[in-house]
Amino acid sequence: MADEALVKNKQVVLKNYVNAGLPKESDMEIKEKSIQLKVPEGTKDAILVKNLYLSCDPYMRNRMKKLEDSYVPSFEPGSPISGYGVAKVVDSTHPEYKNGDLVWGTTGWEEYSLLTAPGLLFKIQHTDLPLTYYTGLLGMAGMTAYTGFYEICTPKKGEYVYVSAASGAVGQLVGQFAKLLGCYVVGSAGSKEKIDLLKNKFGFDEAFNYKEEPDLDAALKRYFPEGIDIYFENVGGKMLDAVLLNMRVHGRIAVCGMISQYNNDKPEATHNLMYIIPKRVRMQGFIVSDFYHLYPKYLEMVIPSIKEGKITYIEDVAEGIESAPTALIGLFIGRNVGKQLVVVARD
Repeated sequence: MADEALVKNKQVVLKNYVNAGLPKESDMEIKEKSIQLKVPEGTKDAILVKNLYLSCDPYMRNRMKKLEDSYVPSFEPGSPISGYGVAKVVDSTHPEYKNGDLVWGTTGWEEYSLLTAPGLLFKIQHTDLPLTYYTGLLGMAGMTAYTGFYEICTPKKGEYVYVSAASGAVGQLVGQFAKLLGCYVVGSAGSKEKIDLLKNKFGFDEAFNYKEEPDLDAALKRYFPEGIDIYFENVGGKMLDAVLLNMRVHGRIAVCGMISQYNNDKPEATHNLMYIIPKRVRMQGFIVSDFYHLYPKYLEMVIPSIKEGKITYIEDVAEGIESAPTALIGLFIGRNVGKQLVVVARD
């Protein structure tokens, strides 16, 4: 293709901020622009990439709001949204990247992106594994599960582990890591299909549908008569309140997300926080990007387990960039089964 070639570039654009309530497909639109497949003259240390796979992640809901003092900036209405993805380098003025390199990290929700801060990218070395895994298992979701479970919760063999939103991109891995370590693991999710996956595919000891449990405290006491050592928190709200009543002495809670609260105008109050005092519970929030220096260590641990068939990963794949808004919205109503990603192009 000639250097001067202009190509069409479909983009997913946020129309306006969505500060409260469930976002809708109509809050986003597909726009078509054109782009030169070359880094603009005089732009140093930049790369132009063709986006292959985009990752849909719960934290993106907050970026649709007008945020002040957030660890991650708001999306700009009228501009393409951005998130984690897998891409191929088409042109580069950056010494560390060359044409044809495969990368994962932060990119635009569009067919092609000019990235002027490629420090947010990782080169993909292990191309013998499915590239889609770098939107999840070998990307941000995998690192999140690894960080929250191993680094924050310092687990020991035989401990009792509870994972909420357990069939999602992160939860399914936390459960499997815990089983590999020899823990007892229970997960919750919101459908029969997801519960079956947790028990039959991911190897959880038990799983329950939280929608069918009028009393979450009673449900947790049923599955954890001895209490919970480690809670991997993905949902917040009433679930967190019930967990706080069931933690064991010196229990640990890794607070990864609180998806039940993201669409609320005002967050629900947590009533049982005082129980962390007599139980000496450590509860810690974390942001995965603080731990990316551990990525090589994570790959060393997880790749052999994948190749030996000890780790299973389920993906929910939407085809085409036009399907991206629907795929993203589906996260907030539990429509996805496993890691939600969007295929923009396969090569």
